[in-house]
Amino acid sequence: MADTPPANADVLMQLFAQNPPKTALEMRQMLEGMAGFLNADLPEVGDFQAGVEVGPGMTTDVVVPRAAGPHPVLVYLHGGGWVAGSPATHCKLAYRFAEAGYLVFNVDYRLAPEHPFPTPYDDCVAALRWAQREAGRWGGDPARLAVGGDSAGGNLSAAAACALADDVARPKAALLIYGVFDFATIGETEGVEGAPSEGPLAEMGQDLMEIMVGSYLGSEPDAALLKDPRVSPIHCAAKLPPSHVVVGSADPLVLQARALVEVLKREGVEHELFVDEGMPHGYAQMEMLAPARPAIDRMVEFLRKHV
Repeated sequence: MADTPPANADVLMQLFAQNPPKTALEMRQMLEGMAGFLNADLPEVGDFQAGVEVGPGMTTDVVVPRAAGPHPVLVYLHGGGWVAGSPATHCKLAYRFAEAGYLVFNVDYRLAPEHPFPTPYDDCVAALRWAQREAGRWGGDPARLAVGGDSAGGNLSAAAACALADDVARPKAALLIYGVFDFATIGETEGVEGAPSEGPLAEMGQDLMEIMVGSYLGSEPDAALLKDPRVSPIHCAAKLPPSHVVVGSADPLVLQARALVEVLKREGVEHELFVDEGMPHGYAQMEMLAPARPAIDRMVEFLRKHV
């Protein structure tokens, strides 16, 4: 793998194409290997504690703002296709939110295939409840709680927020960053700019999708499971808090974002949608790409409005 990533919208595809992973473990190793350049030059924060125990098999990194509390709280759920990723791979995003004044719990939920559905989902629901109870230990205000995540973490954020709609730990806002919201349509790419319809890149994308979905839901999930709101939160979208939905126009998951927003409109849920032109999946972590920081700044402004 190259030491320095190419600074264009094909970053992830170029890196994955060099040596495409063939198993969940290889996906995990590849994403961990990218952590160094994705998380270089961390902003200053007040404090950082790694690996705080949340529950059986689950920990969280805690990132504390520099200013005095009480702080609004963000529970962040990392991406990685339910099989990869960690607080370490998504460290800089957590630091950015802490830099903006949020107490961040960057959750290390358990991963498939060792822990398939519903364990990652259950972990994320439990993490929100834990954060609401424990935020005061680090100067957090439990009444000002939000949830957010990217990719698989966007899926888990939406699903967990729905589950807690009537709970004391109900998030006041959700950041849904290029997430999966409807597993029944996860492979659709028609009309997505630059999406390959055939050839090696199309085959690689299909292979990766099969690894992720198969690891999380099993090789042949039935229709009832695909419609379960814990899996496909588009089916419980009416319960979502105010939601900031963001995705790149070159990301196949732009279709997922647009479909979710149509339901939010229909159900009268406050929301905003941003589609960043030409951006691929994962771009909010790639600060060498010009739209990354503005996208994060918009998320912060949304949180300030609602939390």
